[in-house]
Parts: sequence; structure tokens; C-alpha cells
Amino acid sequence: MADSSKVSIYAAMVANIAIAIAKFIGASISGSSAMLSEGFHSIVDSVNEVLLLYGLQQSQKGPDEQHPLGHGQELYFWSLVVAVLIFSLGGGFSIYEGVQSFQHPEPSSNPLVSYAVLGAAALFEGTALVVSVREFNKQSPNRKVSFWAAIRRSKDPSRFIVIFEDAAALLGLAVAFVGIYLTDLHNNAVYDGIASTIIGVILIGVAMVLVSETKGLLIGESALPETQDSIKAIVKSDQAVSEIGPLITLHFGPEDVMLALNIEFEDELSSDEIEAAIRRIEGNIRQNHSEVKRIFIEAASITEKSA
Repeated sequence: MADSSKVSIYAAMVANIAIAIAKFIGASISGSSAMLSEGFHSIVDSVNEVLLLYGLQQSQKGPDEQHPLGHGQELYFWSLVVAVLIFSLGGGFSIYEGVQSFQHPEPSSNPLVSYAVLGAAALFEGTALVVSVREFNKQSPNRKVSFWAAIRRSKDPSRFIVIFEDAAALLGLAVAFVGIYLTDLHNNAVYDGIASTIIGVILIGVAMVLVSETKGLLIGESALPETQDSIKAIVKSDQAVSEIGPLITLHFGPEDVMLALNIEFEDELSSDEIEAAIRRIEGNIRQNHSEVKRIFIEAASITEKSA
């Protein structure tokens, strides 16, 4: 899964770096505030991709003395940082540029250059978005929920953050195009400033959604309902099990789940038989759910039988 996530991140990074260069060149020639905002938007996105890759790398580190449960949540932390950067740098600078354009309007020139840059940027961003969506769909090819619901359910922010970034970039390009067109049509730089401000509002809106999603992952989310139901069925199917208490599951990473179980075994079983049943149950769970890395089972009747 990590390799699949990196494909979409690398695709977005290459696109954003190329687009940022083109946008800055276009902004310097045309003097467009919206184009300059889009250039910084692409720079912020490129930095974000680097942070996501770093988060992915750090999350792969195994447990150590200081972090006995591993480093899986590193990815969630850096994803939150990315969301904050989109809000503060991307959205904040775009709104600042819009306000500056209102206060010191400067008619743009060479709109054809801006149109050419925006067209090329849309092509790159569109390609990156297609790659991101394709890689995301590989995560659950047979899902029965909507695309938005799949994003809400996803435990891998490196996948859906890139999709949000690419989608916001395409929407921002459309807004920049309209702003440059109206500026050229009416010879009034106010429209360019409005476009820059709208781009900032779009980025802030996207950042707020991402903060909400990554916050849930960072403070701890349980496994998906169908995963929990499957684990319950596995445990209940074992002939040694009399009753099972509520499951406790916690995601430490996209493919790193901790599971705690409270199981009551049949009264006639000996301690050795219960221990064998625990090993059998753990093996069946791991066989069917490779994402469950740690299993803690409290056998309610072991103490009673030992006594």
C-alpha cells in the first residue's frame, strides 16, 4: 500500500514543480495576481508532497524502546502539518495577494501567455488527479460506497490528501482563468484580485476538511465496521469460545491495527486448552486480516480455572 501511495505522490510532485515554474514565468510576464497566487499554491503543494513522503518513510520504522507500538502515526502527524500549510501558506498568501491587488491594481499584460500557462497547468494537474484517483481506487476496487464515502472511510491520508490537492488546483486554475479573462475584457485588475481571493478561500476550505479528517486519524480511529464484524465472526466460530466482549481496535497507521479482545471460554476447558484456543484464534485473525499487527486477548475464565 505504501508503494501505491508513493506513485500518486510522485506524480503530483513532478506536476506541481513543473507547473510552479511555468506559473511564475507567466506571472512575471503578465503581472497577474491570480497567476502569482497559483504559482505559490503549486510551491506549497510540492512541499506538501515532500512532507507526505517523509511521513510515509517514518511510519515504516518498526517498534523501539521509546516507541513500543511503532511509528505508524508519523504519517498522520505529517498529514496534519500538510493541511495546516495549505491553510496558512496556500490560502493565506492567495488572499493577501488578492487584497494587495485591490489596494494597488496593476493592469495585466500578455493574457495569451497566462492562458497558455493555465492550459498546460490544467493538463499536468488533470493527469496527476487521474493517477491519484486510480491509485486510490486500487485500495478498495470492489467498494459498495460512494467515492466521497470511501475517502471519509480511508485510513491513509497520503492517498486522499493528494486527491484534494489536485482537485483544488484544477478548481483554482479555472478561477484564475476567469479572473484573467475578465481583467482583460474590462481592463480592470479588480477581477484578478477577486480571483486570487477566491483561490485562497478554496484552499482554506480544502485545508479545513483535511484538518478534520487527519485529526480523527491522529487521535485514534477504530477499524472499519466490516473488519470488526469479520473479526467477531472468526472468534465466535471457534468451538472453545463461549462469549466475546466488545472489540477494541485502533489504527496506528493505514495497515497497522491494534486489537484487544475479552473472550470467555467454555467452562470445561483446561488452561492448556484455552491457551491453544488463543493461539488458534490469533492465527486465524492474522491470516484473514494482515493489517492487525498486535492482538491482546484477555481470557475471562483463565484465572478462575487456574484457581
